[in-house]
Amino acid sequence: MAVYTQLDQDDLNQLLNDFDLGSLVNFKGIEGGIENTNYFLSLKKEGVQCEYVLTLFEELDHEELPYFIELCQWLSDRHIDVPFAIQDRNGIGLKKLKNRPAAIQPRFYGEHVGQAELTADHCAAIGQVLGEFHVAAADFYLQRQAHRGVFWWRRESELIVPKLSAEDQKLLKDEVHRFDQLRENPSDIKVGTIHGDLFHDNVLFQGTRVSAVLDLYNAATGFLLFDLAIVANDWCSNPDGSIDHAREHALLDAYNKARPFTQGERDAWAVLSCTAAMRFWLSRLIPWLDKNSAQKLKDPDELKRILLFRRQNPSQLPD
Repeated sequence: MAVYTQLDQDDLNQLLNDFDLGSLVNFKGIEGGIENTNYFLSLKKEGVQCEYVLTLFEELDHEELPYFIELCQWLSDRHIDVPFAIQDRNGIGLKKLKNRPAAIQPRFYGEHVGQAELTADHCAAIGQVLGEFHVAAADFYLQRQAHRGVFWWRRESELIVPKLSAEDQKLLKDEVHRFDQLRENPSDIKVGTIHGDLFHDNVLFQGTRVSAVLDLYNAATGFLLFDLAIVANDWCSNPDGSIDHAREHALLDAYNKARPFTQGERDAWAVLSCTAAMRFWLSRLIPWLDKNSAQKLKDPDELKRILLFRRQNPSQLPD
C-alpha cells in the first residue's frame, strides 16, 4: 500500500478542527498512490455521513502547489469534474499535516477502465472532456513550465544516448529535432493549460461517462495538441503499438466538437503524436537503464512501438 506518511485519529482531528465538515467516523489509506499519500475520510455532520479524500503531498512543496490548487478550483468552478481543495473556515485550502502539504478534497465515484477494455465510447467521452478542459482553462491566469517538457527531454536525451543502440540513438535524436523545428515555427497551434499525464488510469468512469479526471500534478502550459496526443497514444493503442482507428477517430472527433482544431494543428498532428510517444519512451528508459533506480519500472518498449507505428503510419485530424 502506497501510504508514505502514517496518520492516526489525533492527527486527523487536529486537521478537521479547522473545517466545518463534521466529525471523523473512520479513515483508510488508499492503495496505488505513487507520488502522494491518500486517505479516504468518512465524516458525519448533522447526522449525514459524507466521504472525502485527504492527500498529503510527498514530492511537491508549498511553493509549487498553489498553481495546482488554483487550477483545480478554476476548473471545478467551470464544471470540469476534478478534485479540488476544500477551503477551511478561513478560506484556506492548502493545509499542513505531519510537516507535509495537505488538502481535503471531495471523493468522486466511478471505476478505472483497463486499457484492454477501452472502447470507442470511452475514447469519445474523454475526448469531449479534454476539449472542455482546454476551453475552461483557456483564460486561466497562471502559467507553469512542464517539469518534463522540452528542456528536460533535450537534456536527458543527450545524457542517455551513450546507453542506447545506434538505432535508438537516431530515433531519439530525430524526434527531439522534429519537435524543435515545429516549436520554431508553431503557426497557429494553440497553447494553454494541459493536464500533461492523462493516461487511462487517471480517469474514473460510470459506464461510459467520465465521472472525474484525476492527478493534475503534471499540469503545465504547453501545446494543447500535445495533451491530446498523450491521450491518443495511451487510449487508442494496441499491444503491438498500432493505433486502433475506430477509437482514435472517436477521440479526435469528440475533441474537435468541444474545441475545433486549427489548420496549424492539423499540419502538426503527425509530429506531435510522435513527440508524445518519445517523451514517455524517454521517461521510462531513464529508470529502466539505471541499475540503482528505486522508481517503479514501466516497459519503455511499449512507447517505442507506438512511436515507430506513428512514424510509419501518421494519422490525420478531422476537419
